[in-house]
Amino acid sequence: LSTQYKKTIKDKSGRRMKGKICILGSFNVDIVARVSRFPKSGETIIAIENTLGPGGKGCNQAMAAFFANADVHFFAKVGTDHFSQFARNHFQSSGMDSYTLYQTEDAPTGSAVIYVSEENGENVIAIAPGANQTINDDEIYALQPYLTESYILLVQLENNIDAVAKVMKLARSLGNTVILNPAPYSEEIRDYLPYVDIITPNETEASQLSGIEITDMKSAKQAALRIAEIGIERVLITLGSRGVLVLENDQFHHIPAFPAVVVDTAGAGDAFNGALAAALAKGETLFKAAK
Repeated sequence: LSTQYKKTIKDKSGRRMKGKICILGSFNVDIVARVSRFPKSGETIIAIENTLGPGGKGCNQAMAAFFANADVHFFAKVGTDHFSQFARNHFQSSGMDSYTLYQTEDAPTGSAVIYVSEENGENVIAIAPGANQTINDDEIYALQPYLTESYILLVQLENNIDAVAKVMKLARSLGNTVILNPAPYSEEIRDYLPYVDIITPNETEASQLSGIEITDMKSAKQAALRIAEIGIERVLITLGSRGVLVLENDQFHHIPAFPAVVVDTAGAGDAFNGALAAALAKGETLFKAAK
């Protein structure tokens, strides 16, 4: 167990203030190959370059929230291999001084292989979750002091579902706002959606959740309403180049995408989720936070 502490922001009466975020998530070492185009089945192509770097949805979202000036405590689990030191070095060099890294000898540190196409910046990703899938009950309950201090819990689905479910239940019992980024999508999460306050699927995940294939803005609205019927009042669907659809209190808001030159879409959703949590923790409305 490797833990470093960061001072919690409190008001004069000692009560918790808005501003602190807890993120339970994955840490992966990413092997990224930049290619001129995606290879066809059975084809070998020459990569423009290969790089090795830190990743994982949880890690990416924690970094995004941290660089959006939020007070963040990040929890993750790694192996005892050389990549575990890679994880520590990453957090130390980033300046994030509040995190918990659990370790296990039973699984390697998570890793991912990512192909990024130079044609359009799109990516395909294969993940070996490793230690990310081995978080146990004791490790979840040890997080209670951090959750007690926090305003928001942000989770994804690269960890074992039972750990995600337990930390959401614990956070809700402590009065946290729970944000779920349901990626990569798993049907198992359906049983635990009552513990979610805000859900942030992309259009593929929203289609899987709702049973409505999203092809345009009309179908995206139908999907959001179907998800809301589950009991989640605030739904944000990220739509890539079409921006973000926000549903809150039965009202829709569409935020168009800002013009940008697309270089690499890997981590785009993670950047959005981290920045969203940071803005909400500072007291912004959901619409302004999404924007």
